[in-house]
Amino acid sequence: MKFVVAVDCEGVACVVGSPGGSLNQSRDLEFAKLQATREANAAAQGLFAAGATQVIVWDNHNGSLNLHYDLLDKRCDIALGVDFGQRFPGMDSSFAGVALIGYHAMDNTQNAVICHSFSSASYQWMKINGQEVGEMAIDGAVAGERGVPVLFVASDDKGVAEARRFFPGVETVTTKQAFGWNAAISKHPKRVVAEIHEGVQRAVAKLDTLQPFTFASPMTFQIRFKRLEAAQAASRNASGWERVDAYTVQRRLTSIQDYF
Repeated sequence: MKFVVAVDCEGVACVVGSPGGSLNQSRDLEFAKLQATREANAAAQGLFAAGATQVIVWDNHNGSLNLHYDLLDKRCDIALGVDFGQRFPGMDSSFAGVALIGYHAMDNTQNAVICHSFSSASYQWMKINGQEVGEMAIDGAVAGERGVPVLFVASDDKGVAEARRFFPGVETVTTKQAFGWNAAISKHPKRVVAEIHEGVQRAVAKLDTLQPFTFASPMTFQIRFKRLEAAQAASRNASGWERVDAYTVQRRLTSIQDYF
């Protein structure tokens, strides 16, 4: 059995944003990177304990150079850096599942910690076929198009609720209770690590009951920008986006990978 552990940083334990800024401007950033490493390692070790033959840990936050790689289990393979040409580098249809660690809620989620969809500075929301989506649903669909289900998610309570809407039967661990962009009551980070290790093993045990997540294709992808000149620029390039209104563009896609 082969798996990918996809790792973001906002959703891990004891991490919040900064007033007026993203995690990358927060004094919590260095701890976030360390805790993301711990949580990813717990997931990987849980997968190995459940019989995994390969685990790729994919570092995918902000330039993909975040984790303390030497602290990961030495059995892991590690995907880092940018310009792979596809999401989930190294993963194909032979993989059994994906675990999402440190992911966060989508834009427009009330009181979620650092909620956004790919860029908190650029976008108000994203919709696919009329439904608001965030990074979890989009990455879940990228995996789903390759026949690979999301089996586990660790995030704040708002992110966990979102994951359960899109991925029926998914195992989850709630890392913290979110009260706002920069406010949370977190579980102790070491307790979260233990819960992730156990939760991933529960997920593998019921892997046969999980289905890959996909969107109906062809799909209509809409993006609402925070600034109208950004929407204007997006609609005037050669990538097929058309203007819906002053702030919104849309494009028809046959595959979710085409968005990237």
